[in-house]
Amino acid sequence: MLRAISLILLSLLLLKADSLYEVDLTVAREGFDGKMCWVHARSGALPPEQGKPPLIVMTLQKLDISGSDIFYALNGIRTVDGGATWTVPEEHGSFSRAPFTWRNEKDLEITVCDFWPRWHARSGKLIGIGHTVVYENNRVKPVRPRGIAYAIYNPNQHNWSDWRTVELPDESRFENAGAGCAQRYDLPNGDLLVPFYFKEPKSTQYSTTVMRARFENEEIRYLEHGSELTVPVKRGLYEPSIAKFGDRFYLTMRNDDHGYVAVSDDGLAFSEPKRWTFDDGTDLGNYNTQQHWVAHSEAIFLVYTRRGANNDHVTRHRAPLFIARIDPDTLQVIRSSEQVLVPEYGARLGNFGVTEISESETWVTVTEWMQSSSKEARTSDRVDRDSVRLIERGANNRVWVAKIKWNQPNRSSLIQ
Repeated sequence: MLRAISLILLSLLLLKADSLYEVDLTVAREGFDGKMCWVHARSGALPPEQGKPPLIVMTLQKLDISGSDIFYALNGIRTVDGGATWTVPEEHGSFSRAPFTWRNEKDLEITVCDFWPRWHARSGKLIGIGHTVVYENNRVKPVRPRGIAYAIYNPNQHNWSDWRTVELPDESRFENAGAGCAQRYDLPNGDLLVPFYFKEPKSTQYSTTVMRARFENEEIRYLEHGSELTVPVKRGLYEPSIAKFGDRFYLTMRNDDHGYVAVSDDGLAFSEPKRWTFDDGTDLGNYNTQQHWVAHSEAIFLVYTRRGANNDHVTRHRAPLFIARIDPDTLQVIRSSEQVLVPEYGARLGNFGVTEISESETWVTVTEWMQSSSKEARTSDRVDRDSVRLIERGANNRVWVAKIKWNQPNRSSLIQ
């Protein structure tokens, strides 16, 4: 009862400064067993039948907190009443780990992670895109291939097709190419703009680009890619996301030290990357984690995490989750518009998704990641101590659904 009251108060208090929207903050599910936690909660919405709410499908997967990025098969939950109730998680067998051989190395396993479903209006299909991950002795293989993986949702059976990978140009620099956590944009003619990042397997620095692809006969086919962007800082630019506002496309990218942004007239040829800053010129404070877009026909917003929010106890300052308007001309975050979208209870919130539900509603979904640091949690004692510390701060592996409710219709929404 107290938690329910707390959520109601948060919904009332958060996000009142921007007249364009209000937020209803809800929890789809919660609970933590001390060993595995749900991560990568992202949703896709299918257009509703007349007079009925849409079918909303959320994908998420289990993480073993004893190591770094130890993921298992994709699971799904769904709602047909606008998120009032959700089904229990169901594992999708098509995403189970499978035996894998690479360069004569055997005893490897492969699966798909960082998956993001999105409605494709031209085909009338829900298409999910992520990338592959390879394990050796249940740990991510340091030098490995990576592919842009995708699958198609079957709404009658509530399952996903077997995943496939996009065939890129046969060049060594694309041997490790992924679109994990990537927010795509679909053009009016149905072509997909899919941002992805790539490098040769032994290289340490990623470059980011946007691929134009076509979806036909249940297959995503590469057509071309645009500017290749990077910065000479640690791992370069990766985990990109794209959105359109007005006549321009906006690309946001992760870097180990700073978040970066670039702009384009056609979605392929982008400007030089620019560090994210507030409109007073100070650094945004986002680093080593992703950012994504919330696009409305009247404004464009960035969702992100950052330093400087009394959050030094959170791994990589990955909570709380903020939202703020972007100045589309200066490519800066308008500080006065910044609001907390999802509060922090000790656990990080850095891996999240954005979903257009309708022209009146957009969702941001995220889980409380019950692991303090990828460099920690190497023994059971450490795992226990980290779990207790997060639980004491209030984390419980919640699957948060922040429902952004527009006060003006979003005319750019593809879900009508």
